[in-house]
Amino acid sequence: MSDDQRAVLERIRFTDAGLVPAIIQQWDTREVLMMGWMDAEAFRRTMTEGRVTFWSRSRQEYWRKGDTSGHVQFVKSAALDCDGDTLLVTVDQIGAACHTGTRTCFDADQLDPVVGDGAADTDEMRADL
Repeated sequence: MSDDQRAVLERIRFTDAGLVPAIIQQWDTREVLMMGWMDAEAFRRTMTEGRVTFWSRSRQEYWRKGDTSGHVQFVKSAALDCDGDTLLVTVDQIGAACHTGTRTCFDADQLDPVVGDGAADTDEMRADL
């Protein structure tokens, strides 16, 4: 692991269980594919091996995406959010990202939020600044 990667590791705010959520995004389309959990070792493996590794909370073991399914995630980049408590990993996804066999884990239940245009509120907010 490089010095830069070690410095990032020191900035990560892991949960009490020693985990950090990792959002996985397709590098070229920016499609959000899935979310998984990493501990320090999964982060190290992801950053040094070029493939995404997660910590399975249910199985209590590491799993490298694609080792059994063939649906591999090749790392393109990684970033830590401003609070240090979430990772964003961009990947080149080969095959399905979701364990259900779909491209993304975020296509099952479309929710129906109230959508605002924000135009009037945005003008008022800008005036307050």
